[in-house]
Amino acid sequence: MDNQDPRVYLAAERTFLAWIRTGLSLMGFGFVVARFGLFLNEIQSLERNQIQKPYHFSTWIGTSLVILGVFVNIFAALHYRKQIQTLNKGILNISRPSFLAVVVALILAAVGTAMAFYLIGMQ
Repeated sequence: MDNQDPRVYLAAERTFLAWIRTGLSLMGFGFVVARFGLFLNEIQSLERNQIQKPYHFSTWIGTSLVILGVFVNIFAALHYRKQIQTLNKGILNISRPSFLAVVVALILAAVGTAMAFYLIGMQ
């Protein structure tokens, strides 16, 4: 398949849009996680004889996920621009894995592990 084939450009655009969806999902999930601590405070306030504990960890994790989503969208846009420029020069480079995908996967694995330890520690 020739790199001037429109399908190559459309595939690049689909990949870019998938990364945009990933970034938006991270931001949405981060917002939910950040607000989960607020929800837990409200539940605790309904129980009268219990001391309220602050849930700052969920705020930090949620904010980190929102920031990660922003960076994913920025890097996706930069990568897409670079990829289109490369294709326009007639170069088709498919020999390396996606750096962005690997970094996002590792960060999400670390965040998931931290959240699991936090949830275990809450009990």
